[in-house]
Amino acid sequence: MENKIRVGIVGYGNLGKGVESALKLNDDFVLKGIFTRRDTSLVDANSKVIHISKILDYKDEIDVLILCGGSANDLPEQCPILVNDFNTVDAYDNHGKIPEYFKKVDEVAKKSNKISLISIGWDPGLFSLNRMLAQALLPNGESYTFWGKGISQGHSDAIRKVKGVKAAVQYTVPSEEAIKKVRAGENPNLEASEKHKRVCYVVPYDFNDVERIEREIKSIPDYFLGYDTTVHFITEEELQKNHSNMPHGGFVIRTGETGNNHKQKIEFNLSLDSNPEFTSSVLIAFARAVYKMSREGKSGAFSIFDVPLAYISPMSGEELRKNFL
Repeated sequence: MENKIRVGIVGYGNLGKGVESALKLNDDFVLKGIFTRRDTSLVDANSKVIHISKILDYKDEIDVLILCGGSANDLPEQCPILVNDFNTVDAYDNHGKIPEYFKKVDEVAKKSNKISLISIGWDPGLFSLNRMLAQALLPNGESYTFWGKGISQGHSDAIRKVKGVKAAVQYTVPSEEAIKKVRAGENPNLEASEKHKRVCYVVPYDFNDVERIEREIKSIPDYFLGYDTTVHFITEEELQKNHSNMPHGGFVIRTGETGNNHKQKIEFNLSLDSNPEFTSSVLIAFARAVYKMSREGKSGAFSIFDVPLAYISPMSGEELRKNFL
């Protein structure tokens, strides 16, 4: 049997815990360690926990680092540093800044002869792939993406970075009326606020500070600015009781016409009980692709569009053709 793919996890929040769990379902991987900025004695994990300051001691023992930090602050700082010594895969989800992030990481990865696969999750990631596929197949048409109802990890993380916020979650809620119009082939011109609402549940350290916190949340660019955002301030007990699960999902829909004015519709949808656990599964599958691409001598930053789909499967080409083609 071919050697197992040796991975490390950077960050041990919801996503890092999901990766640790999902790796048990992938026999071709072995987890070498979880790297954290926290005091390792305080981290309750089922695997080896190592302080991030020691990570270079493991650069010859790890084939791929799975980066599980937040997109607002962690990944833009960590990835360009870590790709100096490791192949990486991450779920960077700030859509508007992906080109800038890609360019920065690509420059480092090419110099270090490493691979960094960025923005790998379900959106960006699987939804991105389906948007591209649908547009290529139906060039005369319109594409729409709807998210939720569910908790967005990236948006929740952005709220938690606001001064005075102790804990928070954000639900993205799609408009049923807008989805109905799209599925009917009406090709409506929808503003962001017409497609989704953003509903935030925030635990403040001080309830006297809620007006400032709400203003700051609503002014966060790329996440809340320009969106229909509602902020509810609640206690920590309420958050734990009513908002501790992490469901999510969404739709990519493209409607269009083919040569003889026949209407066609392509739809891809996900319904997830656990957003971080599913995103973890996507990251692991694409970590497999990073390993294969690295063995081919490739280097630089890559996106989901650059990965041969066969590379995310543990099966051989012969097995894939037999089982799925």
